[in-house]
Amino acid sequence: MTKRESIIRQNLIIKKLRKKPATFSDINVYLSLESELQGYNFVTSKRTFQRDLQDIRSIYSIDILYDYSQKVYFIELEQQPVVSERILEAFDIFNALSISDRLNEFINFEKRKPLGTENLLGILHSIKKRFEIKFSYHKYWDEEISERVVEPLALKEFKNRWYVIANDLKDYTIKSFALDRLTALEITNKRFIGNNSFNVNEHFKHCFGIIGPNENKPQYIILSFHPIQGKYIKSLPLHDSQQIILDSENELRIELKLVITFDFLMELLSFGEYLKVLKPSSLINDIKTSLINTLKQY
Repeated sequence: MTKRESIIRQNLIIKKLRKKPATFSDINVYLSLESELQGYNFVTSKRTFQRDLQDIRSIYSIDILYDYSQKVYFIELEQQPVVSERILEAFDIFNALSISDRLNEFINFEKRKPLGTENLLGILHSIKKRFEIKFSYHKYWDEEISERVVEPLALKEFKNRWYVIANDLKDYTIKSFALDRLTALEITNKRFIGNNSFNVNEHFKHCFGIIGPNENKPQYIILSFHPIQGKYIKSLPLHDSQQIILDSENELRIELKLVITFDFLMELLSFGEYLKVLKPSSLINDIKTSLINTLKQY
């Protein structure tokens, strides 16, 4: 039995139990079906299954429990951390990529440049150990590459891109640096004291995207969506603060509490005629100005 086979089997066990509780026999029936589909032998003994449960707890931080009254294994989904879900998601993608050469005619992957994820582990190490880092950085609007020395504070993901949130020692300002525009990363031996008052979740609590609040105050925003578009907004909320005010066959109206940033403005413009901004007036004017300037291009 290969290590790869063991990892895939563990992933399948999790997928089965995420749907609903199951007996050991039910799990093995499912593994047998997957064995035929994937060309492996996933069927397991009770002893190996117990080892799998230990590995799943260690690798994925997911506890698979046993209900003695119903004799089924189950996962308490509400208790699972976000990181566990992302690990499983990443493994699903990895598994699809690894067999794509055999299923090339059935899978259409997006063609895009690497996202700089090769630096994730080094940056995370620097954040935890509080080491300053150096790197070369290329802004999209600047032809010159600048050299940066920063104190890394956190990592943040936005729209499939990763960013390091750091204190830039050039002007001692907290900034976001995209990993796909970062090269020649060097982890220095110089430690920094750290900003104990900085919390990445609190920093971006009222923000959409990667642009920080910059001392601006959040505002209450009311948006009206076409009912078809509204279904997407309900299934994938724009922000954690999203509240539904009205949900009818003619309109979905929501309220958000956000700092209005360029990222948020661009997101709203992407909805085109399927969105109408109702409040605040300053945002309405920003949308109008942008649309007028767009029309001038034609």
